[in-house]
Amino acid sequence: MSHPAFELVRDETIAEIKSQAKLYRHKKTGAEVLSLLNEDENKVFGITFKTPPEDSTGIAHILEHSVLCGSRKYPVKKPFVELLKGSMHTFLNAMTFPDKTAYPVASQNLKDFYNLVDVYLDAVLFPLISQDTFEQEGWHYELDDLDAPLVYKGVVFNEMKGVYSSPDSVMHTQTQTALYPDTTYGKSSGGDPRAIPELSYEQFKRFHQTYYHPSNARVVFSGDDAPEKRLEILDDYFSQFDKLDVDAEVKLQPRWNAPRQVSGTYAGSIDPDKRRDGMVSVNWMLDPPESREETLSHGMLSYLLAGNSAAPLRKKLNESGLGEGMIGGGISSYLRQPMGGFGLKGIDPADAEKVEKLVLETLEELAKTGFSEEQREAAINTFEFNLREQNTGSYPRGMTYMFTALGGWLHGGDPLSPLVYEDALTALKDKAASGHFEKEIRRLFLDNPHRVTSRIEADPEQGAREAKAEADRLAAVRAGLSESELAAVMERTERLRALQESVDKPEDLARIPTLTLDDLDRETRTVPTAESAISGVRTLYHDLPTLGILYLDLGFDLHVLDKAELPYLPLFGRALLQTGTSKEDFVSLTQRIGRTTGGIAQHRGLASMQDGSGTSAWFFLSGKAVADKFEGMLGIMGDVLLDADLGNKARFKQMALEEKAGFEARLVPSGNAIVDARIKAGLTEAGWIAEQMSGVSYLEFLKGLVKRIDSDWDSVAAKLFSIRDKLFNRGRMIVNLTADGELWDGAKSVLEGFVGGLPNAELADADWGHAFAPKNEGLVIPAQVNYVGKGANLKALGIELSAAASVALRFLNTTYLWDKVRVQGGAYGGSSRFDLSSGNFAFLSYRDPNLLKTLEVYDGAAKALRAEIGETNLVRSVIGVIGDLDRPEFPDAKGYSAMWRLLNGTTDKLRQQRRDEILGTSRADFLALADAVDLVAEKGHVVVLGGEAAINLANEKKPGLLEVSKVV
Repeated sequence: MSHPAFELVRDETIAEIKSQAKLYRHKKTGAEVLSLLNEDENKVFGITFKTPPEDSTGIAHILEHSVLCGSRKYPVKKPFVELLKGSMHTFLNAMTFPDKTAYPVASQNLKDFYNLVDVYLDAVLFPLISQDTFEQEGWHYELDDLDAPLVYKGVVFNEMKGVYSSPDSVMHTQTQTALYPDTTYGKSSGGDPRAIPELSYEQFKRFHQTYYHPSNARVVFSGDDAPEKRLEILDDYFSQFDKLDVDAEVKLQPRWNAPRQVSGTYAGSIDPDKRRDGMVSVNWMLDPPESREETLSHGMLSYLLAGNSAAPLRKKLNESGLGEGMIGGGISSYLRQPMGGFGLKGIDPADAEKVEKLVLETLEELAKTGFSEEQREAAINTFEFNLREQNTGSYPRGMTYMFTALGGWLHGGDPLSPLVYEDALTALKDKAASGHFEKEIRRLFLDNPHRVTSRIEADPEQGAREAKAEADRLAAVRAGLSESELAAVMERTERLRALQESVDKPEDLARIPTLTLDDLDRETRTVPTAESAISGVRTLYHDLPTLGILYLDLGFDLHVLDKAELPYLPLFGRALLQTGTSKEDFVSLTQRIGRTTGGIAQHRGLASMQDGSGTSAWFFLSGKAVADKFEGMLGIMGDVLLDADLGNKARFKQMALEEKAGFEARLVPSGNAIVDARIKAGLTEAGWIAEQMSGVSYLEFLKGLVKRIDSDWDSVAAKLFSIRDKLFNRGRMIVNLTADGELWDGAKSVLEGFVGGLPNAELADADWGHAFAPKNEGLVIPAQVNYVGKGANLKALGIELSAAASVALRFLNTTYLWDKVRVQGGAYGGSSRFDLSSGNFAFLSYRDPNLLKTLEVYDGAAKALRAEIGETNLVRSVIGVIGDLDRPEFPDAKGYSAMWRLLNGTTDKLRQQRRDEILGTSRADFLALADAVDLVAEKGHVVVLGGEAAINLANEKKPGLLEVSKVV
């Protein structure tokens, strides 16, 4: 369907994504629009601007935050949060990249979708972006009285302090800066905390005027909404602009003729006995890919080299003994000139040259000897399966199409060709056996002199030095201000706080479009489930359209294991798939999995039972395959379950080192999850078990395990064999299959033989008795920000809430905690969580410059819940919670979710009861949560993960508040 304001440039059917693709150009402004029409009810819209920064002040990042803080049509402080509160969105966010800023939304509800699109278009094209917003989201000076020190505040400022506290982020930033020194990619698009305070409000405003214009926009629609309506909505906005010549070209980095070296440090501790605090990677800049075939080739080559534990370059690095885990791992395609890199973390800095030499020698060897037919077949099958399945998990498919199209489109290329893959895949298959990938190793890496070897190592003094440098800088600024100027800063501080605490006018809030309760489905969505028994084993079958793929979950009850065996499970699960068997080594096994299946994975499920009877605790081995390879997949699953080479000491030690290094890398990026797990470990059995396998306790276990593998391997191996012998038997097993109806009969007969071949032992539950002792803890890591948590078990405190509490919780998160922790406190985020089945409640903050102030906010939350809420806020919060319940799932996830609900006692009747409670939420439910939150304030326990100085200062101000221990 055409529109007079748009010129149709292309019109093609793209069979690979089952879409009709129309490319338009807006006649008045030149804005380009890709309209994808398909049967996906999860509709997607995204508008993207090229935003190449010229410095590291974080200007693009701060603007991304700020445009969502009020606009011409919606002049409220936080329309974005109002949408978070009361929309059925399946995706709602914004992202800053090194060369672009994207604003995507998605929803299954058509009315809601149009609401989201309208708010976002008004936000990016007509934002208010006042100086107050700039200071709140970016940076400002804060001064409480004339004798107090000057401090920096700002959401992005503190967010980036958190980013720069992560060694992996420090490494990536250093590498990219060194590889592209003459282009925008050599700047920190997120913002360097040392540079952010150099940004002025005038520069900020000018950046928006320069780049946020339809002439510089790329727009994508995808889904089953009306194509003519899309163009109508866009023209309503774009027609208000004239064409503008926007110079947003991302210039190419000139090539070098010789490799370079770069080194740096990060704030971290050093083990005096054995240095393992270094990282090194060898990195190349590549030319922009010229075709879909070349892009696919980059991905396949990365997979062949390092895409799994058996890939030759990854295997060589991991087996070298030089480090604890691989970094890099292939070619990143999100830059105009892609970056490829391979390296190791957890090295002795003195071994950096050895790692560099090993990378280059291994690439040279592979270029000469090539890949085996089995390696190539596994890589091709894996890629082809993923391309055809199009399973993007919780991520809307349309967003994947959007970012795939943007790759070349942003730089003047064709947006449609990246969405087509059949011809490119066929061509690669033909070329693979004739040395294509070996030639690419030489072209892209060995004969490419534009190379940087990047190294970093820990510096125990760096954190203190950076803190002092910031304090000195602020002191110098303060010293240069007169008393009247200091008074003006104080006045500005008070004014900004007053604005942050002010309430939007009801008439302005009413402008934010919203659904009504009548727009919501009253009935809970269910999944077809047929229950039977195969060889005496409980079997669930879900008849869903799966494009010819069978999804299988084999579940084993963890209650048969001793509690001392539980911390071994993450590594035990990896060992099943990554040690090989008595018949084949792990390389051959990995290739067999790649050739035969779409993937086999292991994972665990833990939750408190709905009836309070204990914990649902299961180990799962899950796989997916097309029908003619289903039996082959079962053969692999049988081999790994019963014949994995668990006695492979060398391989197991490599995995333990990788696991430890990976956990340490997650401490800063996932600090709130670490705190959440630690709080819950002191509250319920399920929380305690989960923390043993994923929290700080697990890290301590890994540290000890690495040593015991060398000193007492026999006892470690004995534990692994004991777990296998007890766990894998059909007496405590469940089978879950999701597939198209016509595939069930054939699968059932094959499953009968497979399940019947498993051991059948009757084992009693082990004793998991544990004396819960929640305590206040300060967990020290080398970071410039904190993750502050406080929680309690409401059931243990005598409080039973209904599902309506989730509505009050959503309101609390999107109003009080957003305002107090993020807007006023300067943290990147603040939230509360409540699990109805266990009774666990927790407050959490993310990348938080505060500690005691945040705890005070938590303790004052009940007051916000007792204040007058208003019908609009109530309804919006209900809508948001129902939206969360109705999030779309792909067939495999639907089948798994149905099984998991059955295992933890969540019946469809209970789900409907809870939906009814949510839809019937009243002010009484807010007051009930307020009473509960008061008890958390009084009796909850505190866990903080953060910098030593902040934790010690908190203990000075409140002696004995936190029991301090060092994590790394």
